[in-house]
Amino acid sequence: MKLNSKEFDRAVWRAYRRIPAEIRERMDNVVLTVKKRPTQEMVEEMGYPPDEPLLGLYEGASLQEHSFFAPPPLHPDTIFIFQEPLEEMCESLAELEREIEITVVHEVAHFLGISEERLDELGYG
Repeated sequence: MKLNSKEFDRAVWRAYRRIPAEIRERMDNVVLTVKKRPTQEMVEEMGYPPDEPLLGLYEGASLQEHSFFAPPPLHPDTIFIFQEPLEEMCESLAELEREIEITVVHEVAHFLGISEERLDELGYG
């Protein structure tokens, strides 16, 4: 499956809107951005093997690392969604939107400390 960047952005938006409110509400200070592919540095930093696709990545401080007394960060926390790896694994637009939704939820959930059990309850296991 292959979309142009505008179509993919719309798919990301539709997927984002389906994310449960308890997760979406916690994303106020998180930028959601699309890149074609992760950089080699990102893949190496995450420790992914070359044959395993990296679909998304959270860059920023975890909730436990945020402090009222710390100076504001230089850059906002960011969730990267990687278009080409997601397209390569999906055969339909519905499947692609579901994978985008799962990817965003997992990135945010780990940042928030949401357990795998709760993700299962929400349908993201």
